[in-house]
Amino acid sequence: MELSERKKQILKAVVEHYIESAEPVGSKLLARELGVSSATVRNEFAELCELGYLEQPHTSAGRAPTPQGYRLYVNELMERRAVSADEAEHIDETLRGRLTDAAGAVANAGQLVSSIVNYPAYSVKRGNRALTVERFELLGVDERSFIAVVMTGDKNVRSQLCQTALPFDAARLDGLKHLLNAHFAGKSREEMSARLLSVGKQLAPALFLVVSKTVEFAAQTLDEAARRDVETTGASRILTMPEYRDMDRAHELMTFLVDNKEQLPVPEGDAPVQVLIGPENVDAALRDTSVVVASYDIGDGMRGLVGVVGPTRMDYATVTARLAYFAESLSKLFGKGLPDGAKQD
Repeated sequence: MELSERKKQILKAVVEHYIESAEPVGSKLLARELGVSSATVRNEFAELCELGYLEQPHTSAGRAPTPQGYRLYVNELMERRAVSADEAEHIDETLRGRLTDAAGAVANAGQLVSSIVNYPAYSVKRGNRALTVERFELLGVDERSFIAVVMTGDKNVRSQLCQTALPFDAARLDGLKHLLNAHFAGKSREEMSARLLSVGKQLAPALFLVVSKTVEFAAQTLDEAARRDVETTGASRILTMPEYRDMDRAHELMTFLVDNKEQLPVPEGDAPVQVLIGPENVDAALRDTSVVVASYDIGDGMRGLVGVVGPTRMDYATVTARLAYFAESLSKLFGKGLPDGAKQD
């Protein structure tokens, strides 16, 4: 059902007053503000409650938004805002010199976002599942050990000392290196496993152990690159919010943010900013919260994500504006448009 303009006006006013005060909004306040009678506002309240956009927390209280009301507000009624010049300067200054590579972004992005929006925050480095090994090297140590070196497509180099149960001829390592680069470079983890079986038939047992140990190390390296890395920060900020005066409720959310951070939402899609309100969050611990997330480009096929967790009575306009600007600045940090003063490794 399409809401009338007056219902939208009243819903918008209720949401914005409730965001500011955390108190149910009465009809007299809106009547004065909108220039209509209290009876008119009460009638609209009743219909908005029936439609599921408002609720009456107590029998004598005013009205508060429901998750459905917040959703309509975010989608249609909220005035989109851009960060002010002062906010932009503060965010840029916060970033400059602090986040210069992917590791720094994951470690610090959530902390910086939390300080900017005053809510708990989290950061995620989405794993690069498309990454492959670009080059293999083998270095002999003795007749039963060697160093396997792999360089992945993002130019990261990893090495590991490997030991075999059978002695091998170190003079054969150069040939095995060429075999690895010919058959396993540029292949996915699954393709490497399949090729190992066919290649193994051509090798003596001692040499096959060298190849299999190297492929196993390469697979582990790709698994680590594909893994999602989640960091949370600022969980104690919820203690300043009226919704979490109940210590049991506050403890439940804080515990989730610390102990179950891998379950925080990581939405798919390319939308710059996404908002999950109340029950839209799958995990039961987040059903009374809202989560706002934004993604940024780290480069080398990887994307990062920053998210903000707070009550459904969140200042959506401010949070979405600041988070979007922060994510855009991070993308520039790792792209061609680096902010002045930042460096890229």
